[in-house]
Amino acid sequence: MGIIDETNWHCFLDCVGDLLFTPEVQSMRDIPHHPGTCCYEHSVFVAYVAFRLARRWNLDYMAAARGGLLHDLYLYDPRDKSAHPGNQCFDHPVFALRNAQALCGRLTEKEQNIIISHMWPLARRMPRCPEAAVVNLADKLCATAEVLGYWRHSRVREKAMS
Repeated sequence: MGIIDETNWHCFLDCVGDLLFTPEVQSMRDIPHHPGTCCYEHSVFVAYVAFRLARRWNLDYMAAARGGLLHDLYLYDPRDKSAHPGNQCFDHPVFALRNAQALCGRLTEKEQNIIISHMWPLARRMPRCPEAAVVNLADKLCATAEVLGYWRHSRVREKAMS
């Protein structure tokens, strides 16, 4: 079985559908990310891979999907140094967590840890639950696929952008 099938895609949408079409998440389409991707594409890719891994490993796949989608909800152009005073690698999880809390209201402790720790080990905040570790892993896998150009031909990208 490939990475994407209709049953899993519909279950994934059940987890994140209320967030996907919000103006905040949709605005991530305008934020550049890794080469050839926008922040929205990257976040959907991470969320879906984390969802599939968490589901396979009998973890809280809803938290993994939602945290994965929101992990880069920093909502500024990282190339614009006036938008964030410090280092993007360390700053953006804090901005993403604040924006996710503003968007969703109350986040679970898992969702908070997923967002704030996704840059570990580069940043000091460690994953404190298996779902945060899964999103951390998915983020690294997806970033690598994007940088190497595999994402451009992905069925997940086709689904995410439709």
